[in-house]
Amino acid sequence: MSDHKQRVGRSGEDLAVEHLGRRGYRIIHRNYRTRQAEIDIIARHRGVIVFVEVKARRSRGYGHPKWSVTPAKQRRISKAALEYLKKQRLMDARARFDVVTIQAMDTEPCIEVYANAFELAYP
Repeated sequence: MSDHKQRVGRSGEDLAVEHLGRRGYRIIHRNYRTRQAEIDIIARHRGVIVFVEVKARRSRGYGHPKWSVTPAKQRRISKAALEYLKKQRLMDARARFDVVTIQAMDTEPCIEVYANAFELAYP
């Protein structure tokens, strides 16, 4: 991944953390990595563990960022989330998957939170 893409991604995650904090999310982990995938943000929100995928774009040249969370990406995130829940002994906890999109970061960013954006996608 290019250095530029990493900077955009990191800036997007920072904005997402701030935005989610204002909405009552309590951040538990950032950039949780497993062999399957990386989960950008893990948080608690109203008693639910939330696995957050952040997609930041400077333009709509490649379409809306939410469409880049493909079924394959959802499966990888789901596997990583299950691994996290097992490791933390939270298999009985309520959990969901949110997607945060951030667009046009050079101007005032447009931040959208898609709560419960997809179901557990595990084969």
